[in-house]
Amino acid sequence: MTAVSIVIPMKNEAGNVASVVTDIAEACAGIAYEIIIVDDGSTDGTGDVARGLDHPVRVLRNERSGGQSAAVHSGVLVAKADVICTLDGDGQNPPSELPKLYKPLLADTQNRVGLVAGQRVDRQDTAAKKWASKAANKLRSAILNDGTRDTGCGLKGFRRDAFLRLPFFNHMHRYLPALFKRDGWEVVLVDVSHRERGAGSSNYTNLQRAFVGVWDLFGVAWLIRRRKTATPTEVTDG
Repeated sequence: MTAVSIVIPMKNEAGNVASVVTDIAEACAGIAYEIIIVDDGSTDGTGDVARGLDHPVRVLRNERSGGQSAAVHSGVLVAKADVICTLDGDGQNPPSELPKLYKPLLADTQNRVGLVAGQRVDRQDTAAKKWASKAANKLRSAILNDGTRDTGCGLKGFRRDAFLRLPFFNHMHRYLPALFKRDGWEVVLVDVSHRERGAGSSNYTNLQRAFVGVWDLFGVAWLIRRRKTATPTEVTDG
């Protein structure tokens, strides 16, 4: 039985696939796991490289890029395990940090923890990217009060069924702590390391992130205010 499904969205990451998968195999050697790579419209043969690896992986392919959240959602839909872990495909999220994500979920026999979210320390990014991220996180935290300093980290672990009940929208991966709390789940925050990108270049600019982030932020705030508050119990005779 598969204990953990590891979902990796990738767009033009042919130079990083092999090292990421190898590192995952080392980090998860003690559990039954599967790797699902979602090739999000790559033009560099990312999917072909993934299918040619010695280590078995499942590969999904979007002919047209749908974005990171859509890729993660597609991977979760076909996942075999009840516990999902995600990480970015550019190599900046060390797979060695994965046990910090899945162990609290596997140990939670009371089913109270819905999300384990990584928070990057000692980020290996440009000064401009770190500044933009810090400003966005400060604004998000002030409006949503989600209790986390870093929602942009790709290292996350969560319950499959809880994730699929969340309202889906593009870029939702940046608001998972707020969305899981909205549905009454406990959120565990863990510090994780960060490293430089392996190969290639980023698919997004700071301006692109900021533009979509403003609309998303107010949309999530609206979703929280309009959450379902009634919890029914089944009534039986006698």
